[in-house]
Amino acid sequence: MLEITAALSLGAIAWTLTEYLLHRFVFHGRSVRGPGAREHRRHHAQADYFAPAWQKAIAAVAAVSILLPLSSLLIGVTLGAAFTLGFVAMYILYEILHRRAHTHPPRNRYGRWRRKHHFAHHFADPRLAQGVTTPLWDRVFGTRLLVERVRVPRRLAMRWLVDDAGEILDAFAADYLLVGSRRRDEASRGDDAASAMANRQPRD
Repeated sequence: MLEITAALSLGAIAWTLTEYLLHRFVFHGRSVRGPGAREHRRHHAQADYFAPAWQKAIAAVAAVSILLPLSSLLIGVTLGAAFTLGFVAMYILYEILHRRAHTHPPRNRYGRWRRKHHFAHHFADPRLAQGVTTPLWDRVFGTRLLVERVRVPRRLAMRWLVDDAGEILDAFAADYLLVGSRRRDEASRGDDAASAMANRQPRD
């Protein structure tokens, strides 16, 4: 039982490393030719855009079809299945946490850290703060990004961050600062897309 628990845990940790490496070297790599990179840059350019679930499902099935037989070959069927299960479970948790960071306000210290860290990545420097679920790999690989307050362009502000008038809620004023105009027209959409494709933070 202890070995199975260890395999599950290692699978979950392996996902967090995979998450970091994919985010840094595929989604924010030099090339934007791959569908993953294009979809992710679009996510940066459009505040409420996420890649379609069917694309993620195809990628997940492909990964499991490689990971399960490979891990079973290396450590046995039972432990290989446990490792793969831990990997997949952490991936699903990542998807939930990532989406909720964009759609729901934080409810605890971890949620507050995760959002501030992630939106510093979005709005301060997309080349840094690549981890979404944990700061571990940003610390290991020297890509931490520490900002006192995240400057959020008004046109890209998360809905949970602002009130009905579009002003920042008092509960989040210590971590975020709204900048620029709320107007989102063809020119601003073009600028945001160009910045995302070039791995630059969006203009104010």
